[in-house]
Amino acid sequence: MKSPNRAIILAAGQGKRLLPLTENRPKCLIELSGRTLLAWQLLRLQAAGVDEAVIVTGFRADAVEAEVRSLNLTMPVRLAFNPFYTVSDNTASCWIVRGEFDRDVLVLNGDTLFGEGVAERLLSVAEADIIVTIDRKPSYDADDMKVLTEGGALRAIGKTIEAYDAESIGFLRFSTAGAARFAAGVDHVLQSPEGLRRWYLSVIDELAHSGVDVRVCSIEGLEWGEMDFPQDVVELNRLSAEWTEP
Repeated sequence: MKSPNRAIILAAGQGKRLLPLTENRPKCLIELSGRTLLAWQLLRLQAAGVDEAVIVTGFRADAVEAEVRSLNLTMPVRLAFNPFYTVSDNTASCWIVRGEFDRDVLVLNGDTLFGEGVAERLLSVAEADIIVTIDRKPSYDADDMKVLTEGGALRAIGKTIEAYDAESIGFLRFSTAGAARFAAGVDHVLQSPEGLRRWYLSVIDELAHSGVDVRVCSIEGLEWGEMDFPQDVVELNRLSAEWTEP
């Protein structure tokens, strides 16, 4: 079995910062150059050789299901519904599919668009417990998920950390051991009073500080983007318009 052979896509949120575009559809179904963001993701994963995908849904899960059916992928895709999506952040989505972390696995944010070569680079790097895909740029804003690295190791990750030199693109790889540690960390966090309000990357930060081997994979020079605000849709349309078929 090649490693990893499963990808989990976290796509439960509505994306209210993108209203009115997301009034009746989750942001993963916004069209970019004639294809939904989710379609771009699934086709890229399939082209990289991933065997199956699991999508965590929430808002308009029916629309996500219909989109998956329409794509006629050769890669099997399963859906898992997060009934807590209106009152929780994405750590709860990871908890919903905690049973899927029983092997080497990829985790992808539902609002990350990535171009050719990104998944392949992440899949080709040397194995570690957890690998966080990063990019670097001259400056970072308040909404970036910032990362502090030391050599190839991740030392801290979070939007409000004071020292940083990169950002997470929302695409991770777990070894079997790392996936088990992460699933246990998610379960522990959700037993705390603030658990439902935690990002899953805060669990990665805690694991890194506890001695788990968390490393980074840089995709500097490759194309990607995140969709949070209306201007992002404009930029991602421009980016994807130049791409060939996956």
